[in-house]
Amino acid sequence: MTGYGAGKTDACDERGSIRIMAAMISKIASADEVFQANFQAYEKRIADLHERRRAAHRGGPERARKRHEERGMLLPRHRVEAVLDPGSPFLELGELAGGPMLYEGLPPGAGLITGIGLVSGRPCMIIANDATVKGGTYFGMTTKKHVRAQQYAWRHRLPCITFVNSGGAFLPEQPNIFPDYGQFGTIFHNQIGMSADNIPQIAVVMGACTAGGAYIPALSDEVVIVKGQGYMYLGGPELTFAATGEEVGQEELGGAEMHSRISGVTDHIVEDDMHAIALTREIVRNLGPAPQPRVKPLESIPPRHDPREIYGIISRDTKIPSDSREIVMRLVDDSHLHEFKQEYGDTLITGFARIHGHQVGILANDGVLFSESAVKATHFINLCCQRGIPLLFLADINGFMVGRSAEQGGICKDGAKMVTAMSSARVPKYCIVTGGSYGAGYFAMCGRPFEPTAMFAWPNGRMALMGPEQAASVLWQVKRQNLERDGIEFTKADEEALKAPIIEEYEIFQDAYNFAANLWIDGVIEPCETREVMGLMLDLAGRVPDPETRFGVYRF
Repeated sequence: MTGYGAGKTDACDERGSIRIMAAMISKIASADEVFQANFQAYEKRIADLHERRRAAHRGGPERARKRHEERGMLLPRHRVEAVLDPGSPFLELGELAGGPMLYEGLPPGAGLITGIGLVSGRPCMIIANDATVKGGTYFGMTTKKHVRAQQYAWRHRLPCITFVNSGGAFLPEQPNIFPDYGQFGTIFHNQIGMSADNIPQIAVVMGACTAGGAYIPALSDEVVIVKGQGYMYLGGPELTFAATGEEVGQEELGGAEMHSRISGVTDHIVEDDMHAIALTREIVRNLGPAPQPRVKPLESIPPRHDPREIYGIISRDTKIPSDSREIVMRLVDDSHLHEFKQEYGDTLITGFARIHGHQVGILANDGVLFSESAVKATHFINLCCQRGIPLLFLADINGFMVGRSAEQGGICKDGAKMVTAMSSARVPKYCIVTGGSYGAGYFAMCGRPFEPTAMFAWPNGRMALMGPEQAASVLWQVKRQNLERDGIEFTKADEEALKAPIIEEYEIFQDAYNFAANLWIDGVIEPCETREVMGLMLDLAGRVPDPETRFGVYRF
């Protein structure tokens, strides 16, 4: 049984024609003992996620936040909240980037807030330096996060509003900041490119901006600066004295009055943070019409089954697979999925659905990928590209089937077809890791190397070349062969001693929070947030045209 059943629902689309979609029928019993145990275990994961978010939202140490406020300045997150329309969602990208996993003693977020929200009724990318974290200086992860936000804004033609308060590059991190693509210089390169493509670049100078921090507003289309608080200079008073012997104060060197009346670097001078935010909202209001949806979405209909039930569906034991079909019916509108090739390649669920009224093609794992599953995915992706339908990959996959039968059956070439189709697709494509995503399965389900439009993981998400125990077993087999060849005896204790650190290393690496810290994913979201996140993503994608898809050569 597939979970489909009883009856069909008829509804009219915007052209008045009939669309018929099968209603998915759940087989879950929420009172079941296993369900309840899973649910309670997952609630602990959700509590952990929100604690990590609170740590990121606190920013720098209390003394730094207090000093910031004593100067009459809004804390960075308060600036973001103030510029957004009342009730606007704010989808934060890279919320848990960096942090203790990469930078000991620093909070998650890499000293930068980036995300999407409505300003004067228009979707905008907000980028805000957090000067309470090391003076808003840029670490390697900070530049990576800034560039990632710009890439998303460029693709969706979102105006960029940057609240600038930065000491420039964190000098000890020079190799990760200065020389390469994707680092500090790429921020400037992207600003220029977006401006050339008529994507507005608005900078608000709300504190001291030194060196590279000064170039960000200097390269913007329109610049607001706060009097007595905002400063811009390539070299501050101390550096100027060291280099030239000239003694000069902050105001004369790079203050608001000087830049607004003499150098002309800034365009608007304001009294304080709230004045700056009000003026910024007025600038956005005068940008002209925002892009409109190319296709009007249908009415959003909640799923027939509570998304919170996903907590009980996801197995607390990673060795026990979760039911992906039950998960899908709690994510899509009215729990309706028009499944494609339902009886063929059944370890991959493919079908058409809607999320908040926006059409999407879903690919969800329900086991390892066989040749039939890969061919089915290839066909489905091709259909979605022909019809201009975005793709959503729900990844929970150990990889492709291995063994003599699979290899002789052409799993390599069939897997390559799927990867070719997925990689070639130019419709928006999103990946959410709902369980484990390993090896070639990680790639085939639109992992980060294939540039998904956005990629998130649930708190239970895991990603690696292979599972920890599998990796330890493989490496032990290699070690054992070497020992046997050299005539060295070994014991079960020797095996366990070799395996234990490997398992620990892989456990740490595969964790969703490690991927979030390294910005290999855009963030960790909880299952109940998934519909809202995807609704916003699909709305933005529906306002810009998709490039034509040209598929690579398929091997037959």
